[in-house]
Amino acid sequence: MPEFHIVSLFPEYFDTPLAQSLLGRATNAGRLGFSLHNPRDFSDNRHRHVDDRPFGGGPGMVMQAEPIYRAIKSMPEPGRIVILSPSGRPLTPELAATLAEEEHITLICGRYEGIDERLKNSLGAEEISVCPVVLNGGETAAMVLVEAVARFVPGFMGCDDSATEESFSTGLLEYPHYTRPDLFMDMPVPEILRSGDHARIAAWRRAMALARTLAIRPEMLNSAPLTEQDAECLAAMPRLRPARNLSFCLMHHPVILEGRRVGTSSLTNLDIHDIARISLSYGMGPFYVFTPLRDQLDLLKRILEHWVSGPGMGNRDRRDALGLVRPVADLSMLEDMVMEHYGKKPVFLATSAAWPKKRECLTCEDVRALSLQGPVIICLGTARGLDLKSLPFEYRQLRPIRFLDVNHLSVRSAAAIIADRIAGDFY
Repeated sequence: MPEFHIVSLFPEYFDTPLAQSLLGRATNAGRLGFSLHNPRDFSDNRHRHVDDRPFGGGPGMVMQAEPIYRAIKSMPEPGRIVILSPSGRPLTPELAATLAEEEHITLICGRYEGIDERLKNSLGAEEISVCPVVLNGGETAAMVLVEAVARFVPGFMGCDDSATEESFSTGLLEYPHYTRPDLFMDMPVPEILRSGDHARIAAWRRAMALARTLAIRPEMLNSAPLTEQDAECLAAMPRLRPARNLSFCLMHHPVILEGRRVGTSSLTNLDIHDIARISLSYGMGPFYVFTPLRDQLDLLKRILEHWVSGPGMGNRDRRDALGLVRPVADLSMLEDMVMEHYGKKPVFLATSAAWPKKRECLTCEDVRALSLQGPVIICLGTARGLDLKSLPFEYRQLRPIRFLDVNHLSVRSAAAIIADRIAGDFY
């Protein structure tokens, strides 16, 4: 039975919610326990102050460590100590289930700008965040955590299966629910739920959970436990497909050569093949390849003729992939070629392994949002990368793939990573 010790400047905040519904019944039945502790009762200030101005300046006030420390030391068994903070690790079903196994949990509710960092260090406390927004105080967050943990306490829900079938418990959002009447506002209950066929109902609910997660929280599918049947079901579902407005442009000029010289590089067969295959795999638009050199353009055209309309066309995968390639002889033609395909002026996005000094970088999430509005052309540099100062068009810049460590990625490897981060399976 977890016993919650809640440290708050407003203990009366908890009087009503802890006495109501399932929490109230669980407390009366002895499945949960609660005690409330006000740091003001442990202040040595005659005005019972528990906050002060921050060192280093800045807005607001900071909660002092000493009153909270004394409050916790007054407890016979504080147990696991948690500070509710937007800076903490996210509260997940797995974390809630782990907390439900504790005998004692102390919850510290912050206020103002936060709590003196030394409190956490002195108590070995952990910080937990219940949502990615800032609340007025930790009291609301504490109630969220209490309810999340309580649902994993045996007997709390009445039916223990309820906790395992809800949103997030299976790594997915929950399927939709229906009850009587059979018809509401001309909307009937799905016929399958009235069929009595439990196997079909279970399959329908799983499909609905997958569809709801794909539509609302697609990022959850990256870590959800999926079966082969789930993958087939997801593949058949319509989705936003932002990649249809994305195109790579592999640029062989102006690029940085050996000795930091700016010039033109030669085509590489592997780059053309692999980036074309990446474009096809992720459902992207045309793959533009720019070189100003006539002999390199001729080489590119011979490669394309071989695979698209010549002896190699029997290899369907290569034919379809290389069929996306569009040779570009002059950068001034690129925007017109893009507008001819997409019917809209594109946003050009430059890439670099180096972080820019005076330019804001876009994340892959930013690019995904941009691509839902119109075409985005991701410019990739060969050799040692693009010479950004020589680009003849306005552009925005993508955040470097690896900016905290060494980056020795080939251009085709970088293209694959960028495509997957922007337009992975579930987007």
